[in-house]
Amino acid sequence: MSRVKGMLRRVEDTYAEDGDRPIRGYAVAMSAFAAYTTGWALLVRRRGRPLPDRPAPWDVALTAVATFRLSRLLSKASVTSPLRAPFTTFVGPQGPAELHEEARSDDRKATVGELVTCPFCVSVWVASSLTAGQLLWPRATRTAMGALTALAGADALQLTYGALVDRTTGE
Repeated sequence: MSRVKGMLRRVEDTYAEDGDRPIRGYAVAMSAFAAYTTGWALLVRRRGRPLPDRPAPWDVALTAVATFRLSRLLSKASVTSPLRAPFTTFVGPQGPAELHEEARSDDRKATVGELVTCPFCVSVWVASSLTAGQLLWPRATRTAMGALTALAGADALQLTYGALVDRTTGE
């Protein structure tokens, strides 16, 4: 284990001149994700659920929109800021009902802070969870994904309406 830590320290030192990239933290995050998805895969296998030959196009579209909405809700929404607060620092508002937060500089919290404030990063975990949910609990998962998709549609309509009001009132 000490050899692995030494190797990671050398990689970290040579990867970025200022040493600002938490390579070890990223390696831990990748390991955690591998363990997470392995756990889902084992549960799906243990339950004897067959894998489809290929995902249905409707499921892919529903998963994409639901993943988008849930990822933004988890990583940017004001209401979910208590989940991110131990790992982030509030910077200010960013868009309608969203916050700009930055990862804390503490090495142990920096990687988690980067992960939980990045909708692209969170989406990998969300898409994996929704996919596993579709295999294990298809009706409940599709119902939740339908609600998230409706929420994404409502958000788009709210933003469109706001832009139209601003345009017609000259603001």
